[in-house]
Amino acid sequence: MHLNPYGEYAVLLAASLANAWPEDRQAIVGRTRDFGMTMDFPAAQDDHARVREVIDAWLAVVDAGDPDARSAILNNQMAAATAYPRLTDHDGEGWHLHYRDHDQSLPSVLMAVISVGTSLHLVTRGMHRLGRCAAEPCRQVVVDVTRNGRQQYCSVRCANRAAVRRHRSRAAPRSA
Repeated sequence: MHLNPYGEYAVLLAASLANAWPEDRQAIVGRTRDFGMTMDFPAAQDDHARVREVIDAWLAVVDAGDPDARSAILNNQMAAATAYPRLTDHDGEGWHLHYRDHDQSLPSVLMAVISVGTSLHLVTRGMHRLGRCAAEPCRQVVVDVTRNGRQQYCSVRCANRAAVRRHRSRAAPRSA
C-alpha cells in the first residue's frame, strides 16, 4: 500500500494548473493524467470553471502569510472537500487511500486531492515549502521539493535572471 500518494504529486499538479491554466476540461484531465491520476471523472458542463475556483482557492494557501493562516485555509478546504479515507485498488495502481467519496466530480476530486496533498507536503517537508517565485516580476508558484528546502525560483531561467540583477546592482557605480 502507498502511504502518501497524494503529497508531492498533488501539490505539483496544483502548481502546474495555477502556472499554466488549461484551455478546457479535456486539458485539465490530461494534466491530471500527467501527474499520475488514473481515474475517470463524470463530466459536468461547468467543470472547467469550477476547477478554476479550486485552483484560485488553493492560491490563497500559496499566498498565506504564515503557517497558522495557511493551516486554517487548508483545514477549511479539507473539511469542505473530503470524506472518510477509503482503501481502493483500481487501474493497476495497487492498494492505496482515497481521501474522497467514490464517483465525485472532477472539481470535487481535485479539491480533496489538492488540499490533502498540499497538507501532507507541508507537514512532511515544512510549512515554508510553498510560495511564489522570488524573481520579480514573476508570480509563478514554487513547490519546494529540494533536499535543502531553499528553492526560491520557479525555474533556472528565473534564478539566473535574479542572479544577474544582484550582480548588476553590486557592480553599478555608486554616487557620493
